Amino acid sequence: MRSDGSTFAREDRLLPPASEGLPAAGAAGTSRSFTGRFGVRAAAPRLTVRGELQRLLATGAIAQATHDDKRAIYAGAVKLRGRLTGARKAALGAVLRNLEDVAASGGLTASRLAALFETVARNREWWAKGPLLRNGARVSFQDSRLVWQYYAGEGLQIQWLGTFGKANGLWQGGYDASLRALLDEAIGLAAQRAGGIAWEYLFRFDGGGPPWVSGLAQGTAVQALARAAVRLNAPVYLDAARAALGVFREAPPSGVRMATPAGAHYLIYSFAPGLRVLNAFTQALNGLHDFAQLANDPEGHALFATGEAQLRTELPSYDTGAWSRYSLKRDADLHYHTVARDFLRNLCTRLTQDATPAPAPAAAPSGGTPLPAPTGGAVPVPAPVADPAPYCTAAQRWTTYLTQAPAVALVSKRVRGGKPVAVKLALSKPSYVTVRVRRGGRTVIVLGGYLGSGVRTLRWPQPPRAAGRYGVLLRAKDLAGNDGAGKGALRVLKSVARR
Repeated sequence: MRSDGSTFAREDRLLPPASEGLPAAGAAGTSRSFTGRFGVRAAAPRLTVRGELQRLLATGAIAQATHDDKRAIYAGAVKLRGRLTGARKAALGAVLRNLEDVAASGGLTASRLAALFETVARNREWWAKGPLLRNGARVSFQDSRLVWQYYAGEGLQIQWLGTFGKANGLWQGGYDASLRALLDEAIGLAAQRAGGIAWEYLFRFDGGGPPWVSGLAQGTAVQALARAAVRLNAPVYLDAARAALGVFREAPPSGVRMATPAGAHYLIYSFAPGLRVLNAFTQALNGLHDFAQLANDPEGHALFATGEAQLRTELPSYDTGAWSRYSLKRDADLHYHTVARDFLRNLCTRLTQDATPAPAPAAAPSGGTPLPAPTGGAVPVPAPVADPAPYCTAAQRWTTYLTQAPAVALVSKRVRGGKPVAVKLALSKPSYVTVRVRRGGRTVIVLGGYLGSGVRTLRWPQPPRAAGRYGVLLRAKDLAGNDGAGKGALRVLKSVARR
């Protein structure tokens, strides 16, 4: 969107794909029920946006100018909502309700104002003049470097994973001025959380209410900040990255650290302690690794080592022997299979390089002042070098899975005729399966559906009442387009007459 409200479409070649681990769209909840800050139900009487702004002003947390500016943004958005209709009104209304719910829960802190009211202001700007958007569409504004994304039912939201992913793209492309501008803008929108700073998501998503954080996005943030600090000779970015480590120290709901006997798992969502997602965990470790190495930071090394010990223990659980799992509870789709493979490959490369003796340190970048020493000025003891083999092997194996045909077999041996039955199949990887039941050269029925790996079932609504032996032909096409086949036989037992 240009400053005059007009819009145009463009392909941003520096921006990563719409989803590199964090679901892009479609999983956001549409229910407006809210359980308050970090899952605690808001107490009565309900706190209001205006009242909380006044409280912050009265306690000296914000200045009069800040109070007046935020109040004007809110009032203007409420006024515009009253004039809008349809999808525009729904989008702006959702953003306002999220702000109101955060205020009602007691979560409207001074540090949170910048991102919350920037979200309200940008939605007001877009829905006043901008076009309607498809779910998952990404947009930007002429005077901003942030990546925004439209979530149906939630309006435009800052996509922090996309924003810091773009920062990495700017770093790789050598666009130093744009990289500096993006990171300066992002740092200005960080909130105080978990004893440091965090880039919070401010909308409902997959059962979680705002504000929440992602280990995936936060890990990518510290990675981008550390890279920029070295490239731009800007110690301030290392300071920001160190401050952003808090969520990796603390448990949910404020942080993403889940302590384990082996170490710690870093969660994709702070509101979902039971959800462990491989690609998110792996990329969080890649980000921590890069920060620790570039900043020569003892805590960064410790956080990485703790997480890497857990990933090493956990990794076999994500391998079915023919495909990968997105989480410990479900198979990956094709996109997340390749994303996880690539993140594991990146970790393999990093650990392999760690095992290679490094040359003597070079002079400070650009001839400037050397970057600061680690916290406390102490030189850390070199971190133990982790064995890259498990990650290299997994990445290679998962590449093989992309061309490996699915194996499908009939598990059921007999069914009762005359009533609906579930036909059991064993499948090596998620696939679309077709079951053709035949007798005497004639096809009796064709069953089909998408099934995950393991023992699964297809419903046969009406097996024939006549007993006998039936041949079964099985076909499976996996997510990468590979075909597999199998065959078997089913004995249909005589139906039992009802009394």
